[in-house]
Amino acid sequence: MCWSATADLAAGAGIACVGAACVARVRRPRDLPLAALPLLLGAHQLVEARVWHVGGGTGPATVVWPVMALPLLALWVPVAVFCAAPPDARARLTLPLASGMATAAALSYALATRTVRAEIRGHTVGYAIGLPYGQVLVVGYLLATVGALLLSGDPWLRGLGGLTAVGALVCSVLWRLEFVSTWCAFAAVCSVVVFGWVGRRRSPEPAPAPL
Repeated sequence: MCWSATADLAAGAGIACVGAACVARVRRPRDLPLAALPLLLGAHQLVEARVWHVGGGTGPATVVWPVMALPLLALWVPVAVFCAAPPDARARLTLPLASGMATAAALSYALATRTVRAEIRGHTVGYAIGLPYGQVLVVGYLLATVGALLLSGDPWLRGLGGLTAVGALVCSVLWRLEFVSTWCAFAAVCSVVVFGWVGRRRSPEPAPAPL
C-alpha cells in the first residue's frame, strides 16, 4: 500500500468497495459501526494518496490523515466492537472503551496544538507530530483497538485482533519511523476479515424467550 500515490489510490478504492459491501450486508443495526470500518479505512488510504500527490508537507490532507488514524480510530473501534458484542462480553470491553476515550481525547488535543508534517521516505510516508508521552499513547491506542477485538468474544473478531497485533509488531520492527502509516495500511487489508464477519452475522438474532 504505502508504496506510492497510485498504490494508495487503488487500495483505498478497493477497500472502500469492500466497506460498501459490508454495510449492504448488515442485518443487525448494532453491527453497522463495525461493518462501516472498512469504509473509513478505505477513505483513509485515499487521503494518503493525496498526501503522496502533494509531496507531503503540512497541507489539509496531512492534517486529515492523522485525525482519522489516531483519535478517530482509537474511539471508533472500541465503540463499534462494544455495539456488536453480546451483553455478556460488554463488561470486559469497558477497559478498551475507556482507553479509547482517554487516548482519543489526548490525541485530539495534541493534533489541535501541534503542526503535523508529512515526509516522503522512500516507499513510505512518515508523519512528524511530536506527541507528548508517545509510548503511553501507543499503549492506550493498541489497548483500545487491538484489545477491543481480542476481548470481543467473537472468534472472527479475535482472529482479526490477533492478525492486527502481529501486523502492528511487524510494522513497528521494520518501519519504526513510518509505523503509523504502514500499520494503518495493514489494518486496511484486514477489512476482508470484516467482510467475512458481516456475512457470518447475516442470520437473524433469536427471538427472546416468552415469559
